[in-house]
Amino acid sequence: MLTSPQEQRIIDALEPEAHAHGIDIVDVSIVGSKGAPIVDIRIDHADEATPTITLDEISAQSDWINTVIDALDPFPSSYTLEISSPGMERPLRTPHDFERFAGEQVAIQTTNTEGRRRWSGTLKGFVDEHVVIVSDEGEKSFTLEELKSCTIKPDFDAHKGKKDSNTKKNKKK
Repeated sequence: MLTSPQEQRIIDALEPEAHAHGIDIVDVSIVGSKGAPIVDIRIDHADEATPTITLDEISAQSDWINTVIDALDPFPSSYTLEISSPGMERPLRTPHDFERFAGEQVAIQTTNTEGRRRWSGTLKGFVDEHVVIVSDEGEKSFTLEELKSCTIKPDFDAHKGKKDSNTKKNKKK
């Protein structure tokens, strides 16, 4: 998966501590300007049998996440830290994610500089070091290096009336 060195550095700092807290670091993204970046960290329960993390549970996890990020000191200036649930359009990042969510409808964006960059279909899984989907055009496989992003396509009919607003924001200076 395509992650910036800064995003990977944050993931690498968080994952050991996350394991100790029973949390899975779903994704880390850095957006916004260099002068005022936003660090978006999506977390969920490591125990896959547990329902998606709630806002109260996110709040309970924010202290150790803040501590790890502060110790890492990833930016020379202020930044905003957002900690949230994976949401309905859950990003998939690791081989385990691709196995866990096999059978789900996904949207993929590749790093291709020529030809088609966007694909969608049913996730078959992670086979021989490749993410495999079945689309209307047949089976297609991608290496992790070819993927810019992969997210679950939400089925809004199945989630009608449910709203995901599990986000906690912290301003850092």
